[in-house]
Amino acid sequence: MFFQQSPSADKYLISVTAGPTYDPSTHVPVPVNKPETIKLSSEFADIELNVRVKGYRGLPRNSPSTSEYFEEGSHATDGDQYSLCFRFTPKRPSPKHSGSPEHENEREGEEIKSGNDVERISGEDLQFGNDFDKPVREYLPPGFNTALNILKWWIDPGLEGDAYSDTPNLFGPALSSFNTVYCGRGTYDPSIGLMFSEGGDEEGMKMRDVIGVPGKGKDRMKWALTSGNKEKWRWEYGRTYGLDFFNPYIDFQAFKVKLPGFQVGVLRYWDGQSLRYVLRNKRTKDIYLVVVFSLYLKEDLEEDGSLKLPEAEAKARAATAGPRDLPGDEEEVDSKIPKEDGTSLDDVD
Repeated sequence: MFFQQSPSADKYLISVTAGPTYDPSTHVPVPVNKPETIKLSSEFADIELNVRVKGYRGLPRNSPSTSEYFEEGSHATDGDQYSLCFRFTPKRPSPKHSGSPEHENEREGEEIKSGNDVERISGEDLQFGNDFDKPVREYLPPGFNTALNILKWWIDPGLEGDAYSDTPNLFGPALSSFNTVYCGRGTYDPSIGLMFSEGGDEEGMKMRDVIGVPGKGKDRMKWALTSGNKEKWRWEYGRTYGLDFFNPYIDFQAFKVKLPGFQVGVLRYWDGQSLRYVLRNKRTKDIYLVVVFSLYLKEDLEEDGSLKLPEAEAKARAATAGPRDLPGDEEEVDSKIPKEDGTSLDDVD
């Protein structure tokens, strides 16, 4: 089943920004669907980023509506809707500094205990996922727990978090969350941008082979769900990795979430908060990358994409502008969802 675009969807434009911290003042606009990367640098990492969105309607104005990326191989056959694709080069942080001051002493002690791990980030600690600044529990749609179970059982069993907390979050190990992991700089196509395949350059492949990392992306994701395997992997400081996160589950054109057996229109339940993707260190709390998808009413944006009013007010207006009950916007829930205790790693897509 495919949803048609919501009648209210054309009122909005998407804004995508990215930065090395949560602080919006460190963020820059992302040229969605263009081959040019944005380069971000902090004391913790260097990043080169491409963001692609199929059917994109947003800022900067006159952005391409799609990318040739979606015509390539499995992206075409699987119907992928968006991609966060980037080069990640972690840096060794100073011993007495952390992205979160309250963890400074804790981190310093851990580094002393970790020995050789000072030169790298463990497969357990590098995480990727979503978080929010404010509670969303009052806005979660009917069937949300079913959707969350689908997400954890079928798509990414490594995810952990609490959607009902005051600061909702859902994170998983980067090693099992990213669809593609390339140990090396990978390829840059002038007409598309960064393009990675599972694997690595010569040195990267040697590292993978030594610890027994499977050659296919889906197999590596399953492999990384085992604690012993995650412990073998190290993200080395100074080494560049190509990472690509993509899926067909969020339709940014129609503002729908479409999981196997569960589909829902987002605008009916949206509270105005941005969708935020974060790459972070679980142990040290260091932040490496933050990518933010925000939604604004067209009428609240100047021609250059700047807001005509304060951001908080613009987001509040955007959240209340869409009808809460749209004909044909009902959820579809498939009862043929596996029992949690009957699911194995082989069920992971």
